[in-house]
Amino acid sequence: MIYLLLSILASTLIFVIFTLFGKYKINTLQAIVINYFTAFITGIVSSTETLSVNEVINKDWFYGALFLGFLFITIFNVMALTAQRNGLSVASVASKMSVVIPILFGLYAYNESLSILKTIGILLALFAVYLTSVKAKTGKVSLKNLWLPILLFFGSGTIDTSIKYIETTYVSENGIPIFSATIFAIAGIIGIVIISAEAIKGKLKLDLRSVFGGIILGIVNYYSIYMLLKALQVDSFESSNIFTINNVAIVMLSTLIGLAFFKEKLSIKNWSGIAIAILSIVLVTLA
Repeated sequence: MIYLLLSILASTLIFVIFTLFGKYKINTLQAIVINYFTAFITGIVSSTETLSVNEVINKDWFYGALFLGFLFITIFNVMALTAQRNGLSVASVASKMSVVIPILFGLYAYNESLSILKTIGILLALFAVYLTSVKAKTGKVSLKNLWLPILLFFGSGTIDTSIKYIETTYVSENGIPIFSATIFAIAGIIGIVIISAEAIKGKLKLDLRSVFGGIILGIVNYYSIYMLLKALQVDSFESSNIFTINNVAIVMLSTLIGLAFFKEKLSIKNWSGIAIAILSIVLVTLA
């Protein structure tokens, strides 16, 4: 149970860190790049397997890791912008609702059944993303920022689906730490390319705070995944229960932190969206 609690706290802390980046004007891109190299180093240190660069490149999963590396840095930036512009609750709900995408993929690729509960849960998830995106002051959806939670929703779902497919098809049990570390490294390299382009244009201003923030984010990012995997290894808990508790707790804790520490204001529609989000997660996961 302690692993699940630590996973919930770490995952929620990622949203909090992104919000703090925006509040204190920390360069998010620089911090995210540092984050991935930190997560890469953490993964390598935690791994019992050692491979050369050539061995990694020749792995069957390498091209999948390239694709995921691109998605990781892209969606992490989207997550940061969503938390900063739309709020913690919107970012957490949009990312957690993406669980419906790997479920839909499972229906097609693995011939899984589509029950009434799953169908209702998927539809409720989409509706919840809309409701939580309605601003409290105007009562309307900001079309300018609506693309952020939508992109976060589909991007996070694509990442989860791709990881599940690649790990199931190409990655051995002992190769998971190296596979994960490779994804982090590729995401970091892509970030370096982007930052180098800014430097060439003369737009780069190195922010030492982003280095410190990126190191903290990288450690939290790695252990949010590590602790969840450890929780899933506990035989006394079914994985469906673990995912339900994990996702619902992250949404609720993010919302409470947003209200208590960042003075976020939620309308009745926002609260309704969060409630529907929790219901949809339960229905989809337990269906």
